[in-house]
Amino acid sequence: MTYGELKKLLKKNGCYLHHQGSRHEIWENRATGKQFPVGRHNTQEVRDGTLKSIKKDAGIN
Repeated sequence: MTYGELKKLLKKNGCYLHHQGSRHEIWENRATGKQFPVGRHNTQEVRDGTLKSIKKDAGIN
C-alpha cells in the first residue's frame, strides 16, 4: 500500500489531516482524538511495521 492509498483509507475511516509537521503530516482520528504522523511520499510504499502502527493509532483493524 502506498502513502496515497493509506491517506484515502484514513479519510474513509473518519481521520483527517490535522496539520503539517516539519517532516510528516500529523493526522487525527475524530472518534478518539488521537494524533499520529504519516509520511508525505504519496507514491512510496509504506513499510509493514509502519502501516500496522498507523492503522492501530487510527483505530482501523
